[in-house]
Amino acid sequence: MEKNEPDDEPVGRKDAKAGKPKKKQRSFWRELPILIVVAMVLSFLLQTFIARVYLIPSESMEPTLHGCAGCTNDRILVEKLSYDFGDPQPGDVVVFLGPPSWDSDYHSIRSDNAIVRGLQNIGSVFGLVPPDENDLVKRVIAVGGQTVQCRKADGGVTVNGKLLNEPYLNNPMMTAAKQANPCLGPEFGPITVPKGNVWVMGDNRINSADSRYHMGDSLQGTVPIDNIRGKAKFIVLPPGRWGVISSPNPQAS
Repeated sequence: MEKNEPDDEPVGRKDAKAGKPKKKQRSFWRELPILIVVAMVLSFLLQTFIARVYLIPSESMEPTLHGCAGCTNDRILVEKLSYDFGDPQPGDVVVFLGPPSWDSDYHSIRSDNAIVRGLQNIGSVFGLVPPDENDLVKRVIAVGGQTVQCRKADGGVTVNGKLLNEPYLNNPMMTAAKQANPCLGPEFGPITVPKGNVWVMGDNRINSADSRYHMGDSLQGTVPIDNIRGKAKFIVLPPGRWGVISSPNPQAS
């Protein structure tokens, strides 16, 4: 008698497998536009609500932040969440939109060509191109309700009559200049900062067009908190400059 070999698979299963259509793989090139749109939406959300990278255009914050003509300027990460839950504090390094009276030296970075300008504006929405606005970076010295001034006889900047402790000025460039002029610029004040505003100054006091030089405007040189884009947290480029941006409170003992 011939021995039947066991069939390892039920009748019809092989035929069913053979007849089942293969799942069609979606082409990478068909998926690419979807991936690009998703990436652009995520970039928009990130830049709008969480953080954005800014380029330091000048030397007004030297040596804390590096910027000069013809060199590799720092790029800083500015986070936006801190001021959704609280106000700027003395010592914070902030990026802000300059009030109208601060725009005299600002020149548009957009092309004169209408098509290129339109593309630049679209790129700005997604963080691919810098915004066309007078964004500046300075350090908060005094906040709403405080009175700030500088008199050579006082030895430097005071807030509510107390001389500030400013470790970010402890560098050879500032130390030598302070011996000749403790204000590192013109004497000013007293100015009482309005509620909802801040008084800002650059770390490079001898070369910073900050609040001191706009006291004749309607805000007496102060900056509305609503104009502040965020707090500068990190230097992200160039690699040799990576690091946290220090924000010690100059009003602390």
